[in-house]
Amino acid sequence: MKKHKFRQETEAVHGGASLAKKNGPLSTPIYQTSTFEVTDMQEQVRATPTDSYYTRYGNPTNTAAENAIAELEGTEAALLFSSGMAAITTSILALVKAGDHIVAQRDIYGGVIRFFSQWLPKLGIETTFVDTNDMEQHESAIRPNTKLMHIESPTNPTVRVVDLEKIATLARNHSLITTIDSTFATPINCRPAEWGIDLVLHSGTKYFGGHADIMCGIATGRRDLIEQIHHLRTTLGCCMDPHAAFLLLRGIKTLAVRVERQNENALGIAEFLNQHPKVTRVHYPLLKKHPDYAVAKKQMAGAGGVLSFEVEGSGADACRVAEALNLFTLAPSLGGVDSLVTIPVLTSHYLIDPELLKKMGVTAQMIRLSVGVEHVEDLIADLERGLGVLSRKRDQVGVAG
Repeated sequence: MKKHKFRQETEAVHGGASLAKKNGPLSTPIYQTSTFEVTDMQEQVRATPTDSYYTRYGNPTNTAAENAIAELEGTEAALLFSSGMAAITTSILALVKAGDHIVAQRDIYGGVIRFFSQWLPKLGIETTFVDTNDMEQHESAIRPNTKLMHIESPTNPTVRVVDLEKIATLARNHSLITTIDSTFATPINCRPAEWGIDLVLHSGTKYFGGHADIMCGIATGRRDLIEQIHHLRTTLGCCMDPHAAFLLLRGIKTLAVRVERQNENALGIAEFLNQHPKVTRVHYPLLKKHPDYAVAKKQMAGAGGVLSFEVEGSGADACRVAEALNLFTLAPSLGGVDSLVTIPVLTSHYLIDPELLKKMGVTAQMIRLSVGVEHVEDLIADLERGLGVLSRKRDQVGVAG
């Protein structure tokens, strides 16, 4: 873990860049090229392990973004990928082999659950899923062939917060590699490496990009792990395009101010929903009744821009509420400046086994919000109108009776 020179807002704008005075472009140039010219074959050999050989191996624009991310996370190195799932799958595949075993939370993104439960077994790699914050379950699941422990915090969509210090200590005692999907947190709210986590993963499509216009995956952590992952990324070819890396760098510059606003907006909305008569439950870590409130206060500067809540009635009622919203756009994904709404059982957790959904606490009545940077009072007014469809339904039933 590296020491930080500046505060996060400054690192987001300048992190990874030389501050020496120079005559040159203020913004990092886009090296929009697939290959690089050399003067002779000896230089060709020297260039191969660098970012000036072939863009599948590396690219100067991508390197600038990777350095900025490592600076923000306080890690030794970082790698970019073509998507968040590419970052997770490539990283995991680089760190385990046939016969190895993984311990993972069951309360994680649906695509990662499918990767662990459907694809890794074909390669001879088994995963045991455990309750998110049950450390005894985590420890009892460890086997002699366990190689890796994977967590997500905050989780999707129930927004549980994992005690990173306890996980890191447990894994270290058993010589395990720890990986975390920290997409919901961002380094503005939490830096997992500071708590002892080895490898931090992000869907950079979300908060790092911030404008719903790029696909991006990130792995950042110990240099030895990043080097292992880089070898496999070069083979699989799931690198990031340099133009997208340029847009990523632009998004990173406003990451801190966006996340701070989204933190404020999401907390205000969570408090509003927590008092609404048609809402049966609100999932947001900085509500005092949330089961992980103490952990969130300990290790997070803010709880992020994602929250979920459950409404009275059925799954159809939840859909009616989501469809009645105007400022919250009905769309998957999260983390951008625009507020979004979705139904997890129909999107991120579609096709997940119903029994597993029950254990995760994901219900048909659950609505997930990705809170943007609009004015919080406008967003609350939109939710008030949307939830009104539940009252109108009851009124209509009463009249008909």
